[in-house]
Amino acid sequence: MSAGEARPGTRRRTRARPGARRSRYHAGAGRRVVITGIGVAAPGGIGVRAFWDLLTAGRTATRAITLFDATGFRSRIAAECDFDPAAHGLSPQEVRRMDRAAQLGVVSARQALADSGLTPGDVPPERLGVTVGSAVGCTMGLEQEYVVLSDCGRQWLVDPAYGVPQLYGYMIPSTIATEVAWAGAAEGPVALISTGCTAGLDSVGHGYQLVKEGTADAVVAGASDAPISPITVACFDAIKATSPSNDIPGTASRPFDLDRNGFVLGEGSAMMVLEERDAALRRGARVYAEIVGFASRSNAYHMTGLKPDGREMAEAIRTAMRQARLRPGQIDYVNAHGSGTRQNDRHETAAFKAALGEHAHRVPVSSIKSMIGHSLGAIGSIEVAACALAITHNVVPPTANLHTADPECDLDYVPLTARDTRVDVVLSVGSGFGGFQTAMLLARDRGAKPGQRGGRA
Repeated sequence: MSAGEARPGTRRRTRARPGARRSRYHAGAGRRVVITGIGVAAPGGIGVRAFWDLLTAGRTATRAITLFDATGFRSRIAAECDFDPAAHGLSPQEVRRMDRAAQLGVVSARQALADSGLTPGDVPPERLGVTVGSAVGCTMGLEQEYVVLSDCGRQWLVDPAYGVPQLYGYMIPSTIATEVAWAGAAEGPVALISTGCTAGLDSVGHGYQLVKEGTADAVVAGASDAPISPITVACFDAIKATSPSNDIPGTASRPFDLDRNGFVLGEGSAMMVLEERDAALRRGARVYAEIVGFASRSNAYHMTGLKPDGREMAEAIRTAMRQARLRPGQIDYVNAHGSGTRQNDRHETAAFKAALGEHAHRVPVSSIKSMIGHSLGAIGSIEVAACALAITHNVVPPTANLHTADPECDLDYVPLTARDTRVDVVLSVGSGFGGFQTAMLLARDRGAKPGQRGGRA
């Protein structure tokens, strides 16, 4: 037996490094990853403060569609951003070049970088990465150009001379990630994650893994989608997934409510700066939260259907908890997918019970989609931003419009009013077409010095 081999039945002991100390929320092997900057462009307001004020007030930003003439559509409501790109620093050239999704993504990325205080000298450009999630890419630009090229659909053979130079970029979703990388002068790994409605969570998870494994020292991670266009609305109309409550747009999004009748389409973006924790603290960065667990699963079952037992989501949650070395009772808040469809609400309620046991009946659960709609691939990142702010401010956002609970959804869904409570650990989940199920755990950074913990809202 060589000196490096252990005897059968024995366990090799390793000596801890001098001064090493394990955090209560240690994320396992590898480097620890924290969120140091947040930028949000969401329905109800652009910027973190406007976003958080809307959520904590329980206000809704859903309304009749104004971005196009929705006459004749089954669902004519959405959660739109009041967004003036020029007012938020985009030049006329950038506005012409970028699809709306890219514009929202770049604006929120610039906010996040400014919020983090990260300067070009802090991270070499080749060590700064970008991961962006999007479900439908540059849909608005692509559809608008198709209308022009085809003469409103009347021509099968189109004249390419009518195409704008940006048309190819609209075809390629990675254009959004490219624009964000250019905005941040990032020369490290750049990726576009397109896993449907879990893309926003998966994008942040990918950025987390890049920093954790040492491929990057900092990553701008998030998502952007601007899907409020005729083609997207028509697709959801066809499968009757969206709410037809056109006469009451402000209360149409009703997750977990007995009278819900589908989700409300939204748009928006959220970007976060993820950094290796020790480096962030050395430069005096404020830490919103630490990412301590991330896992995804697929149900391999149906493109749009969900098994009622929630087994795949439950497995993703359990895996994330094992990574974080957390027990169910340590989770203080669950940010639900909460789309407002019956099969989804039942599915994740079952998943919470399976993964968290009896604690599922004690922990507050809520869905911010009740206020800002479902922005497809972007919503997961917007929800991560909300989770980090919940930790910062010790506030659980409510589930708006929840007046009559569905008996099949019997957990504490924080109806109507935000709740002041200690929030140290948050679980955020996502569920998407194709059977994708994702879970992420965020925790308060116990090791940050006073003045370094807690974000700026």
